[in-house]
Amino acid sequence: MAQDPRQEYHRPVLVDEVVGLIAPTMPGLVVDATFGGGGHTRRLLEEFGDRVRVVAIDRDPDALARAADLGIDAVQGNFADLEEMVSSVTDEAPTAVLFDFGVSSHQVDTAERGFSYRHDGPLDMRMGPDAPYTAAEIVNEWPEAELARIIRRYGEEPQAGRIASAIVTNRPFETTGQLSTVIAAAVPPRRAGHPARRTFQALRIAVNGEIEAVEAGLEQAISMVRPGGRIVAISYHSLEDRVVKQRFARGATGCVCPPGLPVCACGRAAELRVLTRKPVKPSPAEVAGNRRARSAVLRAAEKVAA
Repeated sequence: MAQDPRQEYHRPVLVDEVVGLIAPTMPGLVVDATFGGGGHTRRLLEEFGDRVRVVAIDRDPDALARAADLGIDAVQGNFADLEEMVSSVTDEAPTAVLFDFGVSSHQVDTAERGFSYRHDGPLDMRMGPDAPYTAAEIVNEWPEAELARIIRRYGEEPQAGRIASAIVTNRPFETTGQLSTVIAAAVPPRRAGHPARRTFQALRIAVNGEIEAVEAGLEQAISMVRPGGRIVAISYHSLEDRVVKQRFARGATGCVCPPGLPVCACGRAAELRVLTRKPVKPSPAEVAGNRRARSAVLRAAEKVAA
């Protein structure tokens, strides 16, 4: 049987787990804050029919073009502005907000988008037209110390200093292939993974302001979702996952008074209940069928009634 061409854009991960977590909130409004190829939304529509209304958000106009045949509201923009975008189409409070962070398979596999260290293309890496600069501007114009900082912070790259020095020595760069070659020559060979992988991740995160967007999007999702509603977040690297884990943990923390006090004096009450005490990861079978799912980590929380 031929593969559904709609699924070639990006294969969604942990779909059954997402549906299972959102099911108790039905009927209601689900905000798919990272629509991508629409795989999660399609499954929600198949599962819940007219019991679910979906608002789809994505920075990439290529992604939202695929929402037209689903009969759903679609808004182009950054989920860092989640409240504004959802309120532009509805006043209804969501019962669930879904985040599937990171870059889509389509973006990685489209060489001219500049995300891939394996496929030569222009140094772009913008997820959408709202990004303030391209990867080319960063590698060709930013100071060496700032390059080392973002490569170390966002790529968790131990060779950040050597890579930044090599970039400055060899610039200007026009293509991903040129940059990938210089990085590979600057660092010792690795047993696993391409030597440019972490640096490309760091540049992509810096170009798109991804960590700041995750922080802002989570905050607004928690504020918007109705009591009993749920926030489901899928991360693909430790920086994203750390933001989600720590925000959910803070939200689930109630009274912080010393245990000896007879009455709570801090007035703090939990706003969330963490649903995933341990992160949910794809099964071996899913990873075998979709290698890009291997790093996915899902966490979920439920908003507690005031």
